[in-house]
Amino acid sequence: MEKKIITGLTAMVFICSVFFMTSCAKKQVGAAGGVNPPAGESGEVVVVKEGQKVVVVEGVEAEKAAARQAALISDFENLNIYFEYDRSNLQPDAQQILTDKADFLRANPSYSVLIAGNCDDRGTEEYNLALGERRAMSAKNYLIALGISPDRLKTISYGELRPADPANNPVAWALNRRDTFKLFQ
Repeated sequence: MEKKIITGLTAMVFICSVFFMTSCAKKQVGAAGGVNPPAGESGEVVVVKEGQKVVVVEGVEAEKAAARQAALISDFENLNIYFEYDRSNLQPDAQQILTDKADFLRANPSYSVLIAGNCDDRGTEEYNLALGERRAMSAKNYLIALGISPDRLKTISYGELRPADPANNPVAWALNRRDTFKLFQ
């Protein structure tokens, strides 16, 4: 009798294990509610739930998507805008860069940006801090005009404190008269 109970319990554990393993398997559900064949190499699993398509990307495709997003963030942060000497008005090339940044921000609403105004080392520290703030505000106001919420835009002025090039010549001065951008969530 004891042997029958152990055999019965073993069979029950086996059946429960098989049920558990098969109920946790990933399935692709098509628009008609039927089960699709397993995903190909992309590892994409598509689930249709209450008329909404939810796509979960796994494996190689997820790594590619993460790499693309990292490249977009790097491009956003590494593309500065530059200013003429003693000016805070935006040149046409700076406006185009800001338009591209606004497109990124609209497509990625979880991101906010810190705009940092910078200056060359000519002028007093106080003057350069004020000029850096005007430059950062020029970029912020332009992004607001393009529809980006002011709540997502922060500004700071570093004045002459964070030069891109510490040399004391016209090329370095031109590189230092800039706004830089840092994304955060």
